[in-house]
Amino acid sequence: MRKTLTLLMTLLLLAGTAAAQKSSLTLHIEGLPEGGYPILNKVAGDKLVAIDTLQNSSNSKTSQKIPLDIKEPTLFVLTETGRKGAMLHFMMEPGDKVQADIVYFETEDKQGQYKITSCKGSKNMEVYRQFNDIIMSATNPTTQALVPGQVEQLVRDNSNVLVSAFLVTYFEHQFEQYATLYMAVRDGLIKKYPTNQFVAHIDTRLKGLLLPGMEAPDIAMKDKVGVTRKLSDLRGNVVLVDFWASWCGPCRRENPNVVNIYKKYHSQGLEIYSVSLDKQRDAWLKAINDDGLLWPNHVSDLNGWTSSGGNTYGIMSIPATVLIDREGKIIARNLRGAELEKAIIEALGN
Repeated sequence: MRKTLTLLMTLLLLAGTAAAQKSSLTLHIEGLPEGGYPILNKVAGDKLVAIDTLQNSSNSKTSQKIPLDIKEPTLFVLTETGRKGAMLHFMMEPGDKVQADIVYFETEDKQGQYKITSCKGSKNMEVYRQFNDIIMSATNPTTQALVPGQVEQLVRDNSNVLVSAFLVTYFEHQFEQYATLYMAVRDGLIKKYPTNQFVAHIDTRLKGLLLPGMEAPDIAMKDKVGVTRKLSDLRGNVVLVDFWASWCGPCRRENPNVVNIYKKYHSQGLEIYSVSLDKQRDAWLKAINDDGLLWPNHVSDLNGWTSSGGNTYGIMSIPATVLIDREGKIIARNLRGAELEKAIIEALGN
């Protein structure tokens, strides 16, 4: 009997704990257009999964409490059916009970926007509210120019708050320039959230971080006839490592410029080492022939985005280039046109 009572008490305690961990998101939204229905979506990998549609009352308002069954931190996205631009993000952790007051409005070009006027119940949401305020307040060229610095400071000041792992992707296309900011966020969150998809993304990107002045990692891959060609075998030359693929339109359009550079500077010590992210051998070889890529250093393991060479250099998009000096150190990444030619001329010592 005593064992039964003990078991019952334990189950009741566990049930109470589980109940305390239930999450909810209460949204009060004003200014909704006629026919506009906010939709709450859950981010699942790289997809949005709709989980609830909020009703729009006759006075253009909605107020709804949405229970959320989450066992790990989850990002939710508020969108608005039939409208472009209106979007808010909610980083929810188990047990969070968030309340947010939101105003919907349209810009001069009829793009819908959500502005958070107040929120409570979560540090993540307070940081995101500040981000939302920065973006919504940038209404002219002068204030827009201030946004990157303001977002950087906000993220840096809250590098141990999970939503910062999402907000730092504001700088995704300037990753190298903001590498120290990414490091601060990774270091502030990796121990507490080692499996979170945003933290893991930052960690993966930083592992491939290669900045000017660093030693260029070696690549050893097979060429068109199955012979292994090493990047390090070209040491003593200035080397342009070119990541591309036959299916990549921007890469193909850039190829004539790469060919011209090779013809112009090869005799002075320039080599090109092309790493293809193709999966189809025939398509790869045909593109080399069709585009007149006359240098011998063409390599690929035909693994697409999981290319060993691409992974070594943290390649997330193509075309991508890495310029390496005669000593095997990185000069620059992703230069194009006149900037690339100028860097090559300097590296050749001309």
